[in-house]
Amino acid sequence: VQLQASGGGLVQAGGSVRLSCAASGSILSIDVMDWYRQAPGKQREMVASMDSGGNTNYADSVKGRFTISRDNAKNTVYLQMNSLKPEDTAVYYCHLLRRLTLVQSWGQGTLVTVSS
Repeated sequence: VQLQASGGGLVQAGGSVRLSCAASGSILSIDVMDWYRQAPGKQREMVASMDSGGNTNYADSVKGRFTISRDNAKNTVYLQMNSLKPEDTAVYYCHLLRRLTLVQSWGQGTLVTVSS
């Protein structure tokens, strides 16, 4: 399965961006799809995740501003990012974990740049 992320770009502080990540093949509802990001000079960190029950988990730095959602029929996960801050500037990666095989896949990353 390949993951194709899209939606990044340049946005002003306070603005919004919606990222999408589509899987090339079928995914199961039990598979985990989530978002990570990596800022320049920093380690990759989890931003948002959603389990098969629809429960979400967010990094403290994005709680209340970012929302993860998923459309299993389209094999796609989304990340709605609102009230963006310059410190949100990073390459955002979608991630897939197959629950049955524990195989992981990563998207190619999409750059989000927030200007002050």
